[in-house]
Amino acid sequence: MITTDFVPGNPCWLDLGAPDVRAAAAFYGAVLGWDYESMGEGEMEGGMFRKDGKFVAGLGKLTEEGARSAWMIYYSVPDADATTQAVLRGGGTVRVEPRDLDNWGRMAQYSDPLGGQFAVWQPGDNKGVELVDAPGSLSWVELYTSDAAAAKEFYGGVFGWQYGDMELPGGGGTYSLITPAGLPEERMQGGLMEVSKEDLALANGRPYWHPVFAVADCDATVAKVTENGGSVQMGPADAEGVGRLAVCLDPSHADFVVLTPAQS
Repeated sequence: MITTDFVPGNPCWLDLGAPDVRAAAAFYGAVLGWDYESMGEGEMEGGMFRKDGKFVAGLGKLTEEGARSAWMIYYSVPDADATTQAVLRGGGTVRVEPRDLDNWGRMAQYSDPLGGQFAVWQPGDNKGVELVDAPGSLSWVELYTSDAAAAKEFYGGVFGWQYGDMELPGGGGTYSLITPAGLPEERMQGGLMEVSKEDLALANGRPYWHPVFAVADCDATVAKVTENGGSVQMGPADAEGVGRLAVCLDPSHADFVVLTPAQS
């Protein structure tokens, strides 16, 4: 489960780069019940999403030439500069050098050795999102990659993550569960899975991270996705011991998962 104590290596923030900020705000407002607060217009167009008055995500204008609309996951770190060196030692690349965002904190963005993009946040006054693991908020993160062993080695070197492997039913492959360094399995925060390059077509063959949002009713949420111009890649389907989930695309093809957790 993701929590808001934000230990090192814990997902602490996420934001969406969208070609049409207003359209994206309207879509996620309809699908997840988010309220959007604009914090800039023009080239710096963007803002924040709230759920029940609490920050849950950010939204900005997609400006990088040739980039696809996608969610960026940020992981909490005590020192963004030291993390940058760990990324480079592991064979990753730096997309955005560490930089201060006023007193909020310090951020950097990277690509892993196979091209999967992720980011880090060194907290200042802002620690991260204010609501997690509740309907309409981040509850899990996932990496689809063409080389799970290489991904585990790289991210283990950068964040010190612990892994636990489980076999998916029906010969679906191996799913590696991610837990922050030194914490028990109850604090699992995500997973990574090896898939074929054909299954990575959304990112032109590169690995990619995506968020999983908890929802009260998966089927009702999926109906809102399609009613508001999005689409469904998979589901809704039941996953034993996990819940009912669906893999979705927003109108600009940014991917995310919605999950109604299984009752414990």
